[in-house]
Amino acid sequence: MASEGPFLAAIIARLGEPRFNLAAYGVAFAIAILIESPVIMLMSASTALVEDRAAYRKLRNFMYGLNALSTGLLVLVLVPPVYRLLTDTLLRLPEEVASLTYGALWILLPWPAAIGYRRFLHGLLIRSGRTRLVALGTLVRLGAMSATAVISYVFFNLPGAWVGAASLSIAVCVEAWVARLMTKNTIREIVAHEPPRRTEGEGLGYRGIAHFYYPLALTSMIGLTVQPMLTFFMGRAPSPIESLAVFPVVHGLSFLFRSFGLSYQEVALALLGKDHEHFPELAKFATGLAIATSLALGVVAFTPLSTVWFETVSGLSPDLAAFALTPVMILAPIPALSVFLSLERAVLMQARRTHPITVATAIEVAGIAVLFVIFGWGMDLVGVTAAFLAFLGGRLMGVLYLMRSSSEVVRSARVRA
Repeated sequence: MASEGPFLAAIIARLGEPRFNLAAYGVAFAIAILIESPVIMLMSASTALVEDRAAYRKLRNFMYGLNALSTGLLVLVLVPPVYRLLTDTLLRLPEEVASLTYGALWILLPWPAAIGYRRFLHGLLIRSGRTRLVALGTLVRLGAMSATAVISYVFFNLPGAWVGAASLSIAVCVEAWVARLMTKNTIREIVAHEPPRRTEGEGLGYRGIAHFYYPLALTSMIGLTVQPMLTFFMGRAPSPIESLAVFPVVHGLSFLFRSFGLSYQEVALALLGKDHEHFPELAKFATGLAIATSLALGVVAFTPLSTVWFETVSGLSPDLAAFALTPVMILAPIPALSVFLSLERAVLMQARRTHPITVATAIEVAGIAVLFVIFGWGMDLVGVTAAFLAFLGGRLMGVLYLMRSSSEVVRSARVRA
């Protein structure tokens, strides 16, 4: 899935007005990601909570409500006075970028609900051990995305930002449909599983789901403010157009390597065991994964491969590629931090202690904001360089904060064992 960003950025960079369209695509994607934040943790929720028919039906209804909420938020943003307030007053986007972003957001309207539905279903597949079907669905998504992008590139004279948005929307809708087909047997098994007899007040109710999910949703909402927040800051820092154009390309490259860590959260959640008995094995694997992914990004960042990636693969002009070199070097430790963050979160979710995750995310976002002000406005660094320096510092703060809470949970589990 992480290959989507670099692929679409490479397509957009080869269409007309690449600076404006890359910037607009980055802004539209940042807004769409923020709006879909309430549904992001549905995969973790269904992995952790769906044990029987009653839990499945209640979490499914909960998912439908969140999907409606996210779609409604995107519609609200598209109301012209609201949109002008956002792009003209808050983000101060150039008119060319604001116009392209508006069209891209309309194209992305199906995105939040499709993401929520797909993540809920993928959680069911992960819980049942059918992870290969998740990978197969992602391949279908990539195929649909690639086909849409190539057809639009060859046969239609559309702005690059709209091509990127259409490719994402169509791909995720296709993947959601395929996920529904793939989960037929899994859902049938879950529905056939009668919940155990419980006294009144026991079992998973909507209040229990909300209590579990609220900190996770708040976590994703806070965490996903990072990209829009950095977009806001970069628009007021040196070289704003260049920074906004390069940001999605560098972010997409780093996400290729961070994605291993992001997916590790559900892996650890599924395999930890009720008393965290498999934590040592998972921690050992996480250490190896962290070293491998950061080293791999470092090889790209600190060798001539960076020029090959940004100019040949991504299609950036030499001057834009020069803006991207320093930020990608800064991001080399980020994949390792993402692995450890996912393991810490999984430990806390398994113990149903989701509040520290929210606090850690708030610390991370606050750290990013403060550090950008220091680097971007205080030291007058180029916007995209200041943005990724701040991102690295904030992520390190979040990982260090969760280290204590997750260690306490593991120690307590060992005592019980």
